Amino acid sequence: MKYIAFCLAVIFSAFACAQRNAPLYPGDTTSSTEGYAPVRIPVLPDRLDLAGEPVPLDNYDTRESLLREMLSTLYLHSRTMQTLLATQRYFPIIEPILKKNGVPEDFKYLCMAESGLDPNAGSSAGAAGLWQLMPAYARSAGLYIGGGVDERYHIEKSTEAACRYLLEAKEKFGSWTLAAASYNVGMAGTAKRLEKQGVDSYYDLYLPTETMRYVFRVLAFKLITPNPSAYGYQIQPEDYYRPLPDYTEVPVSGTQIDWAAEARKHGTNYKMLRELNHWIRDYDYRNKTTRSFVLKVPKQGTRQ
Repeated sequence: MKYIAFCLAVIFSAFACAQRNAPLYPGDTTSSTEGYAPVRIPVLPDRLDLAGEPVPLDNYDTRESLLREMLSTLYLHSRTMQTLLATQRYFPIIEPILKKNGVPEDFKYLCMAESGLDPNAGSSAGAAGLWQLMPAYARSAGLYIGGGVDERYHIEKSTEAACRYLLEAKEKFGSWTLAAASYNVGMAGTAKRLEKQGVDSYYDLYLPTETMRYVFRVLAFKLITPNPSAYGYQIQPEDYYRPLPDYTEVPVSGTQIDWAAEARKHGTNYKMLRELNHWIRDYDYRNKTTRSFVLKVPKQGTRQ
């Protein structure tokens, strides 16, 4: 019995060794210990800016912070890939609104860092939408929240609200970089720390860990997005999610709105209505104040 067990152990050991040295893929001539996918340190640029404000890459802590977020973003493959694929769907909506409001185009990368360009994104803290707006600020910016309607998920209106915040923060701090940092930690928190520490630059300011990383995450997306293949993301032009411009706008009002019925009335379905109107958060809306809504209704062939 012992002899049989010994023979089985020898056979298993030989099989295991053979498996360890087996090719990882057809045509592979290396052993598995030599054939793992390479994990590389990304090359950082010599110069970089956020909204025209130079990033002090000569500072060791600045370079290391940028490298950390580059690594974190690059090797979070699935989420980063999905965020990149969504750029051609949502950037054409975001960019003109930023430009109209005088907010630098670089802030579209802040939107990537906030939500991964997922218009249905939400957080445990209560933030929502592409720009992850909190309820109190959203209401102060004129967005409506209640009764199964939440305009923080309205792409155009939430972008306008984010612009309003960023412009106010820039006015307060005199810096787009500090405005970006305050988007994460708040204007009051940023102002308090600037005063206490006696500095005037984000890169000299000690902040909560999340905010210390935040601007560098925005910068990481700024580096990766224009040329994903340089960082190992192989995306063909046809791979990007296409824009969804083929819709008509129709006014909707009434004391009781059935969104699914509205969809059917306009020749579509509730699912596609939600694809174009993320601010609809339920089947029905009891319109006590007789508000009027502008509904995007997909044209025939939108799903092709």
